[in-house]
Amino acid sequence: MTSVIVAIDGSAASGKGTLAKKIAAHFDFAYLDSGSLYRAIGVSVLRKGGDPTNESQAVAAAKTLDIAQFTPEDLRTEAAGVAASQVAAIPSVRAAILQFQRDFAHTPPQGKRGAVLDGRDIGTVVCPDAAAKIFVSASLEVRVGRRIKELRGKGEAVIEARVRADLEARDARDSSRAVAPMKPAEDAWQIDTSALDPDQVFDLSKIFVADKIAKAAV
Repeated sequence: MTSVIVAIDGSAASGKGTLAKKIAAHFDFAYLDSGSLYRAIGVSVLRKGGDPTNESQAVAAAKTLDIAQFTPEDLRTEAAGVAASQVAAIPSVRAAILQFQRDFAHTPPQGKRGAVLDGRDIGTVVCPDAAAKIFVSASLEVRVGRRIKELRGKGEAVIEARVRADLEARDARDSSRAVAPMKPAEDAWQIDTSALDPDQVFDLSKIFVADKIAKAAV
């Protein structure tokens, strides 16, 4: 049976990861946070004292990536997020993990009948054939507040101006890179989460996804 693919894209701290996990759990689909792959690559480079903007170092890390070597805590720091955005801007890094993402989507692990992938270019590049595509956004002010809350919850010292600058820089890199820039797919359903809580976003999105799954099954 053909896998049902749900592609969820959006900017940093927009809420796409939370939504993707909820959608995957609700429909009993496999879940892949593609951002974690780029975060792991970036952290791998940093651990070796390298520069995430160095193409040869980043590609080497991508080709030898073992995601099991990283804990969630390793990958959710602000430094990991910045490094992820830097390595993700390198076309050869994206090429190195593209097939892994597609294989996951089309042949989900554990015999799942579908897969949910979130990232920046899932609906446009990785899985343009996805049955359901969602693009999640939120205002910069809201995203800064969410990221500060997340980091403080981990006990990290936070300077608001730095968080804002980091998000602005990541937005610029993600949306202006030459290969696979962050943008909504032409057939994506777009949702602004600025004034919505995670449950409201999920309630609206699951209706959209259910409708797309039903139509794909016809």
